[in-house]
Amino acid sequence: MRIFSKSAEDTFKQGELFSKELEPGDVIGLDGDLGTGKTQFVKGICSGFGVNEVVNSPTFIIVNEYSGKYRNKELKIYHFDLYRLTSPGELGTLGFEEYITENSICLIEWPELAEKYLGKPVKKVKFSYGKGENEREIEINH
Repeated sequence: MRIFSKSAEDTFKQGELFSKELEPGDVIGLDGDLGTGKTQFVKGICSGFGVNEVVNSPTFIIVNEYSGKYRNKELKIYHFDLYRLTSPGELGTLGFEEYITENSICLIEWPELAEKYLGKPVKKVKFSYGKGENEREIEINH
């Protein structure tokens, strides 16, 4: 599915809508250049799960953890930004595999660095710049 976003608010709203397609245990790979809307989309996903915390990019800390709800049950949402990793082996020192559970959703920016640790299908979302300054193209592959 291909979506065209005209603003950061629209990208956020698309993330909220996408959250309705997710369930615990899902792993989502977010691919795209810096500034293409990945974090805005994640903010929308978190909003869709009732996260009340401030959602930020984890670029300098690798992972942010949020608490949300799925069908009135507690749900952990882990947002990884692997941009600053120098090698995929660094994920092993983080205990990366322990984050991927049936009671969590993992959102991974730069997912190609995590492929060997995943062991399960990944829903892929690709972001790219649109024609206008604030326009983005979002392609979702299940």
